[in-house]
Amino acid sequence: MNRFFLLISIMLMSLACSENTILQSPGKKIGIEFSLTDDGEPKYSVTVEGQPFIMPSAMGLIASDTTYSLSSGFKLVSVKHASADETWTQPWGENKTIRDTHNEMAVLLKNSTGVSLTVRFRAFDDGIGYRYEYDINKTNDIVITDELTEFRFASEATSWSIPANFDTYELEYRTMPLSEVENANTPITFRTETGIYASVHEAALTDFPEMTLIKEDSTAFRANLAPLPDGTKAVVSGKFITPWRTVQIADKAVGLINSSLILNLNEPCAIENTDWIKPMKYVGVWWGMHLGVESWVINDRHGATTENAYKYIDFAAENNIQAVLFEGWNEGWESWGGRQNFDFTKPYADFDIKKVISYAKSKGISVINHHETGGNIPNYEKQLDKAYSWSHELGMPAVKTGYAGGFPDGYSHHSQYGVRHYRKVVQTAAKYETMLDVHEPIKATGIRRTYPNMMTREGARGMEWNAWSDGNLPEHHTMLPFTRLLGGPMDYTPGIFDILYENIKDNPNRKQWNMKDSKDCRVNTTLAKQIACWVVLYSPLQMASDMIENYQGHPAFQFFRDFNADCDWSEALAGEPGEFVSIVRRAGEEYFLGSVTDENPRKYQLPLSFLKDGVTYQATFYADGADADWKTNPTSYRIYQKTVTSNDSLDVEMAAGGGQAVVFKPIN
Repeated sequence: MNRFFLLISIMLMSLACSENTILQSPGKKIGIEFSLTDDGEPKYSVTVEGQPFIMPSAMGLIASDTTYSLSSGFKLVSVKHASADETWTQPWGENKTIRDTHNEMAVLLKNSTGVSLTVRFRAFDDGIGYRYEYDINKTNDIVITDELTEFRFASEATSWSIPANFDTYELEYRTMPLSEVENANTPITFRTETGIYASVHEAALTDFPEMTLIKEDSTAFRANLAPLPDGTKAVVSGKFITPWRTVQIADKAVGLINSSLILNLNEPCAIENTDWIKPMKYVGVWWGMHLGVESWVINDRHGATTENAYKYIDFAAENNIQAVLFEGWNEGWESWGGRQNFDFTKPYADFDIKKVISYAKSKGISVINHHETGGNIPNYEKQLDKAYSWSHELGMPAVKTGYAGGFPDGYSHHSQYGVRHYRKVVQTAAKYETMLDVHEPIKATGIRRTYPNMMTREGARGMEWNAWSDGNLPEHHTMLPFTRLLGGPMDYTPGIFDILYENIKDNPNRKQWNMKDSKDCRVNTTLAKQIACWVVLYSPLQMASDMIENYQGHPAFQFFRDFNADCDWSEALAGEPGEFVSIVRRAGEEYFLGSVTDENPRKYQLPLSFLKDGVTYQATFYADGADADWKTNPTSYRIYQKTVTSNDSLDVEMAAGGGQAVVFKPIN
């Protein structure tokens, strides 16, 4: 009799344990199930609307010291469930108010090697996140040699991604069956045969190498971490937490853009006073260097001169632009091509930085500092505190950094070494109340919630590729919102009006300095698309990137004068990856709508239900001309106005490779 009751008790405990290791999202759309194999290896699976989405997939890490097993021999100790539904605000963002609604499951495991592992899952209605929280009975460092995390997708899909690379994200996007992807950087976005849109990425990458994906079989992938020079992946203490592994999930492609999952998986703001963090529009001495008509180094073509600075400051003041950037202002550019050795507090002789800043202040304009490191991390870190203190004392509110060069001693940009460096820079910048725009960065994973001075970063093929290569294809701008920008804002630097470079072809100062001479290049776009990209490619530090001569007297530049980079609310309204997208943003009482298409012309309607009810708006359209075409007639455009309300619909009509932008201003 006692044995019977014991058997019943064991069965009930097993049933309870099984039920306890299932987690559902608040709306019960997404389900996660955790399990252990007979060998004590953790696995997870995911369902969407009750259908398999991720089949049972491996979890865990591997350490070099095999005394400690980080992925097997585990027994279930406890399962704790929790829920959250809160609203939080940020000083800037696509949306300043964010709702975080999720259910959580913390699974505590232990094994005989002295390893405790909590696998923490969070289920949102727009995706999942999970991370590993290790507590190892050891005081010395643990060397991580591999990660076993798998994503075994249940069906074939169409995917959009760039190849995995541990030093650059500036690669062309690919559209291909998921089963043909050998490796990929994240975010990798895909649409399953059943019509589910999803994107794999990571959140809160702070002290770990980046995760890429490597194919295992068919539609199954495993995490592949950026290595250190000796081939190992990370060195951690006995108690450590990994970044979140994330999968955003949506019924429509635009649902991925509208998701706040990545931000919600990061820690709250660590900066007590954020009043100094302010979005800005800017222009700068930059594009001329990429076209080869100016130079970064001091010579007869030097761009960052005091005289040139005054011109850009005057232009900014006259055109409702808050800041200016001057690349090539400091000594060190002459060392390019070796081990670059920049001085971040010593201007070139022809750039009187104190006079420039004083003049800018007299005009109400801020100066964005520029720190190109050339990848020489020891040199930069040696000057870090001094450079940011000096910049802050001079009154420069932001720094654009660059890492266009290999890191020393065999370290890769995206390794734990690189991640730690980027983290050190953002914390130092916060110490000196400085905003950051990072080029050649570690990918965005939402740390802007914790450190909102991390404003924007590059991390993809930006505008400069159009100056010295075959350039970015028209579909590129329709890829980015569904891939790269799911991680966070991008400093793409849109806004080229001299699309065919007609104003520099005969410039005697022009010199080829990169892969192709700029006279043989162009931007693969229409003018209206360049304007629309200021809305579509979100950045709180948004640049009008052309040389200012190409804006002066141009009617279409009125859009940028009116545009407000400090938006309060955003929503992606329609789109498909690699085809087209329409995004609207509200700043105060005004709305800005941007639409872009690939190489195909496109026409569709958008309801204006996002406008405030009962208000009449004057809509100013910046559209492709009737004869516009990105190949044959890229500069044809038209500007016209209509009166609209929230009850109306808007006709979006775009030429091949084109776009459309609209400003909505209330008139009652």
